[in-house]
Amino acid sequence: MDYLKAFIVGGIICALVQILMEKTKLLPGRIMVLLVCSGAVLGFLGIYEPFTEFAGAGATVPLLGFGNTLWKGMQEAIDKDGFLGIFRGGFTASAAGISAALIFGYLASIIFKPKMKK
Repeated sequence: MDYLKAFIVGGIICALVQILMEKTKLLPGRIMVLLVCSGAVLGFLGIYEPFTEFAGAGATVPLLGFGNTLWKGMQEAIDKDGFLGIFRGGFTASAAGISAALIFGYLASIIFKPKMKK
């Protein structure tokens, strides 16, 4: 049942983002920033944590979950280090995910030989 909830919630998030992309003139980069910031704000408001408990990976894998991870890292670092935690917390909380994205993206570019668009 957990897999089904994750699939449905993640699918709904992706469908809503697709509708946003189709019906507005927002560029994909701006939509991505909007999602990350929304996840951080929902985490700050305490709304995202119960949502992730219900939906599992369906809520933590999309960009909303990344924003929430940044917020949680900042919150922990602020509690531990004070003001400097604002700058350090998000990086330490998301370092593994960002590193994996960079490494696997680089490996994929070596394997698949990307071509530049004209």
